[in-house]
Amino acid sequence: MNRRLGRGGPLAGVRLLTFDLDDTLWPCFPTIQAAEREVHAWFREEAPVLAERYDIEELRRHRMRVARENPDKAHDLTAIRVHSYRQLARRHGLPESVAHQANAIFRRARNQVRPYEEVVEVLKALRGSYVLVAVSNGNAQVDRTPLAGFFDHAFSAEEVGAAKPDPALFHAASEAAGVPLELAAHVGDDPERDVEAARLAGMRTVWVNRGNADWPPGLAPPDLQVPDLHRLRDALWKEDIA
Repeated sequence: MNRRLGRGGPLAGVRLLTFDLDDTLWPCFPTIQAAEREVHAWFREEAPVLAERYDIEELRRHRMRVARENPDKAHDLTAIRVHSYRQLARRHGLPESVAHQANAIFRRARNQVRPYEEVVEVLKALRGSYVLVAVSNGNAQVDRTPLAGFFDHAFSAEEVGAAKPDPALFHAASEAAGVPLELAAHVGDDPERDVEAARLAGMRTVWVNRGNADWPPGLAPPDLQVPDLHRLRDALWKEDIA
């Protein structure tokens, strides 16, 4: 059944839903932590000089410095990570293949996400009624996560060449879906990179506020604020919201 919000609702007529991933559909920090621990454990076995010289926090600081030094590539988190590992490998006389192997370990672990408890149920319910597109500044590969198969399309900042709040991800989603942005709504957790960016791109906006945070002063409010995706589904299907 193709259910839509009524004429007067904030998401009336929406045909395309774009979703941020990290901290919208799954918690990001625990996944990154686990992935970086796996890389460091691999360094201990295969490149011990790196494990001895750099702990996880020092590796992160080096990566951030590489990003600052390469602002034209800062949107491409994978390229920055590989470049950082490559610099460190060269510094300590290791082959560059170490960088690519370490990145492969990170990417595999990066995709081992744990979606919030309602996410799978709601995406199943929405799929077929709306075009669903994942748009992320991060480098998770959604087709290799537990959410594989739920999205019609998926785009990352590294693929389109720019990170939100740049509208490139939204335009890529609109073009792939064949739906204009005025008939699209973006669902995300970040007030600036998700909500404000989507509003400026001409989309409807949904703020997923799982932590009951205050809306930042100075920004136009979202069209809809929800604590989880159950409430998004309810709004889209015009059910009562408690």
